[in-house]
Amino acid sequence: MKFWNYLCATTMIAGAAGFALPAMAQSQPAQDVADAGGGDIIVTANKRAESVQDVPLAVSVVAPTKLQAAGVSGFQDLYKVAPSLRINPAQQPQSANISLRGVGTYAFGIGVEPSVAVLIDEVPLAFQARAFTDLPDVERLEVLRGPQSTLYGKAASAGLINLITRGPTDTLQMRVNGRVTSDDEVASSFSVSGPLTDTLGFIVSGSYSWWDGNVRNITLDKDVNSRKASSFRGKLKWEPSSDVAITLAANYNDGKTRSGMPFINLANGALFRGTPGYTAGVVLPGITVSPNNQQVVDNFDSGTDYRGYGGYLRGEFGLGDMTLTSITSYDRFKLHDYVDQDQTVAPVGGNNIEVGTFNSEMVTQELRLQSPAEDKFRYTVGVYFADTRFNRPFYRGPAFSLAQWYATAKQRQIAGFVQADWEPVQGLTLTGGARLQNEKVSYTFNDIYNGNGYWSGNASDTADTYKASIRYEFTPDVSMFGTFATGYKGQTYDLSTGFNAARAAAGAIKPETSKDWELGLRSQFLDRAVTLNVTLFNTTYKNLQAQSIETDGITQFFRLTNVGGLRTRGIETELFVRPVSDLSLSAAGTYLDAKYTEFEGAPCYIGQTAAQGCTGTPARQSLTGERLTSPTWNLQASADFTPALTDTLRGVAQVSWQYQSETHANDPAIQMDAFHIVNLGVGLRAEDKAWEVIAFVNNVFDQQYYATIINRANFFGNSPAANAILPRDFRRYGGVRFNLNF
Repeated sequence: MKFWNYLCATTMIAGAAGFALPAMAQSQPAQDVADAGGGDIIVTANKRAESVQDVPLAVSVVAPTKLQAAGVSGFQDLYKVAPSLRINPAQQPQSANISLRGVGTYAFGIGVEPSVAVLIDEVPLAFQARAFTDLPDVERLEVLRGPQSTLYGKAASAGLINLITRGPTDTLQMRVNGRVTSDDEVASSFSVSGPLTDTLGFIVSGSYSWWDGNVRNITLDKDVNSRKASSFRGKLKWEPSSDVAITLAANYNDGKTRSGMPFINLANGALFRGTPGYTAGVVLPGITVSPNNQQVVDNFDSGTDYRGYGGYLRGEFGLGDMTLTSITSYDRFKLHDYVDQDQTVAPVGGNNIEVGTFNSEMVTQELRLQSPAEDKFRYTVGVYFADTRFNRPFYRGPAFSLAQWYATAKQRQIAGFVQADWEPVQGLTLTGGARLQNEKVSYTFNDIYNGNGYWSGNASDTADTYKASIRYEFTPDVSMFGTFATGYKGQTYDLSTGFNAARAAAGAIKPETSKDWELGLRSQFLDRAVTLNVTLFNTTYKNLQAQSIETDGITQFFRLTNVGGLRTRGIETELFVRPVSDLSLSAAGTYLDAKYTEFEGAPCYIGQTAAQGCTGTPARQSLTGERLTSPTWNLQASADFTPALTDTLRGVAQVSWQYQSETHANDPAIQMDAFHIVNLGVGLRAEDKAWEVIAFVNNVFDQQYYATIINRANFFGNSPAANAILPRDFRRYGGVRFNLNF
């Protein structure tokens, strides 16, 4: 039934387009910027448009076609196209982790910023969970690795992800995309763009998708680990003269998720909460616990309902040879979350729930002045302001670990930044930049359950970050660079269950700082048919803001703390080859060596003994010298072959491969094995790209792996137990996707 509803809706969209826009028929679609492959790929990593080969930074650029071929169906899948990027999903998106080169922050508490910033059209998102709700009409994806605080501020101490959406086109164009899969996923999107007048252009895009999920809740008799989402975006761009361009953009999205985390390991004879008689057969009836388990027995729906909207006003003004850019943005987001905390149907204690809401609101203003890009000495100077507000009501109960509280957090940031490039001689470019920022954070916390205990506080800090690089161009297509950059992530408060007078007296969590050295090669050969980029990096962190898990009986608490020191180093390689015009080959890989250089007093993992290093009162362990929970190797490769079949028709054959080595973990219960995933696609495409139809199979060899594993020994009296979040492609599935370009 869903398929027929989807087919009718898609037919209506395409039919309406053909009726309302007859002049668009068979017009050539604009080429994706990043589809240039071995040619010039334009990025805005330095806040000005330039070839990625000329940027002395570690930048990955991904086109929409590669996202499709790699099986990316949402933001949480972006790790499939950027080897240094890892996205560890959680039962609730606010607890997910985005990391680059092994470094990221679980941002469960309100006001806790991630170490990897997420931007859409250069506008930052206030709340990390917002990123997981929408993958917009992407023109290209830019992943900037390493500290980016000098140009992008205090939430980019480990890097950033910048999603650039499509803009208005000079001619009337329409795109309709769709996807139907064998495991009940249906997705469709459209965009219409073109001129309204000689000086005013527009683009409107929307999407709607649902997926039934790959986990079965046998208690509620429904599929979970599912999602449903819709989004709409629009832009108006007014260019009254060659010196003025004003863009007004707006967006809206809403949706819901339903989660379920199957138990994949449980010790024989384990008892729920150590209670006699509460065996697995009693509390998990009908479940066969195994690594391939895809069933749960939650007796309360777990998931999220969310809604967000916002927009920005961007103005670009020519002032002689200079360009003044102003970006004003507003964003509001609400996410209601609810969890079956115990994940069982135990007669007593099997109905404990957690319910809460995240509300965020953000206003930003950026002004920057830039000199001409072709000058031997060019610069960018700017100021930035942001005001962000959060609030969260929370309840847990009624069986155990009772909690009810309401918290608010505010952040205000004012910053000034400058970056300059100088070419003293032909081929040599020196770059320097600095940022000075002042921030103020404040909070309130009302512990309703414990007698309305109330605390409030504030803190402020002024910090600077800077960068310097040298780049030498041996030939127009071969260059090397060396870069040193510092990063900064602002202080915050740990506003979560268990906040009390002691935590209030301790004050704010310290800011996180980083220092990064990079050495890179950027090269193209054989008339740019071959591109080879290599980056060596070494980054150190001080007072890394790490969110750990502490356990009190059955309840797990998120605790934010400062890690004394961390070091991550490695090598990143990207290769692109186009041996003939209709064949593209690409490969990328990351080798990562990341470890704590100082982390005394770290929480013990559940079930850890004194013999395993868990000692003292309260019990703690030392992680100094231990590796981070991250794989050593991430490798990716893909091929796209489009042979001409006739004068108007091309075949399409696509293959993508992803490999991740064993994930090291201090806690053996959450360590993951190595895995590899292969996706295949075969189809047809019009010579002028007016349409494309591809049949695909993802996870061809049906490799089972996990997105995240959680130690649940606390549920079962410290007997070994674990459950997992299953990825979208936990099982092999196939489908058909199509693109129409009018």
